[in-house]
Amino acid sequence: MKILALAAHPDDIEFLCAGTLVLLQERGHAIALATVNNGSCGSATLPPDEIVRIRAGEAKAAAELIGATYDCIGIPDLESVFDNSTRRKVIELMRRVQPDIVFTHYPGDYMADHEIAGQLARDATFTATLGNYTTGARQPAPILKRLPYLYYFATVESRDHFGQDVPLDLIVDIGAVLDRKVAMLCCHASQREWLRHEHGIDEYVDFMKREAARLGKRRGCAFGEGFRQHRGHAYPREDILQKLLTQEP
Repeated sequence: MKILALAAHPDDIEFLCAGTLVLLQERGHAIALATVNNGSCGSATLPPDEIVRIRAGEAKAAAELIGATYDCIGIPDLESVFDNSTRRKVIELMRRVQPDIVFTHYPGDYMADHEIAGQLARDATFTATLGNYTTGARQPAPILKRLPYLYYFATVESRDHFGQDVPLDLIVDIGAVLDRKVAMLCCHASQREWLRHEHGIDEYVDFMKREAARLGKRRGCAFGEGFRQHRGHAYPREDILQKLLTQEP
């Protein structure tokens, strides 16, 4: 199957669902990574054009570790808007990738870029199936033949913007592939200094491990990643993720 993880910023995927992507890659599934935003605000010292270039390279390096592709819609950080211009770009990406499963941000995440990326992803999974919706691309990709399975990965701390616990349908045991998740996250070297400056976090990898350990504890394993499945009208409702992960690599 083809898997698309569509997040807001470079390194969001690595923090929130890379372990699960590794498990799927080990089982023979093709992985595509994409971000809506280009990482332009991800530095306290470098100008936007320079940090954008650096972060694109970091994201591509992380994707290559699992044989994945990486695409960026190119919206500057904190300038995301749910408008037709951006929708067309995301829908064209969705049609080009042709995913069977999509992972994205949970509704009600703590920052607007995350929320809007999730809205764009959800909208694109549906709209990309409609033949009369055109994206304006010079060489448009074919429409999706069916709605993909849609999963929201847990937010940081698994809380929404009201501080309430995010309900999860599945917590994936990622203990066996934690080292590969760490390796992907470590590709984003530029973000250690930014997180220390903005959030007081000087333990880039350790912070991720603590989050994964907290989710793992809920499942009874060492490290985990959490998901909620979108099961609205017309969407497939089988828990395909659980089914795929029970298969041996």
